[in-house]
Amino acid sequence: MNMADAAPEKTTTQRLEEEGEIAADYLEELLDIADLDGEIDMDIDHGRATVDIVTEARGSLSHLVGAEGEVLDALQDLTRLAVQARTGERSRLMLDIAGYRAERRAALTAQANEAMETVRSSGEAIELEPMNAFERKVVHDAVAAAGLTSDSHGTDPERYVKIHPAG
Repeated sequence: MNMADAAPEKTTTQRLEEEGEIAADYLEELLDIADLDGEIDMDIDHGRATVDIVTEARGSLSHLVGAEGEVLDALQDLTRLAVQARTGERSRLMLDIAGYRAERRAALTAQANEAMETVRSSGEAIELEPMNAFERKVVHDAVAAAGLTSDSHGTDPERYVKIHPAG
């Protein structure tokens, strides 16, 4: 095959933007079917496409989040599958609805900071309550940024993070 005939490789940014656009189309169709109002914001954050469904009416999308984010997690999985069906590649896309994940990230970071203070003052490792993969990642990132170490233990849904003293 002649090199001039080959399609140029997509950059990572172009690939992530395409993922976001596919996800946005999928979610807009879902909102239309469910007769829900919401705007879709797309971005790229930490090397992954992010899609947020936002609305002016606080709480109007809460049933799409569900208790403890279970419906949101399922919608994220379905959206990732829709992206994969179109691109042929596994997607790491993150979906947020009505700021749920953003608020949860802030709360988890505060919880991790409190736990790290306890670890620093006591010199002992501490175990947090079971968390889903998104929540564990937020805690691991906060711990790493603070110069401590952490690891996950157990099996889902009882998988938890253990924070260790530095050194």
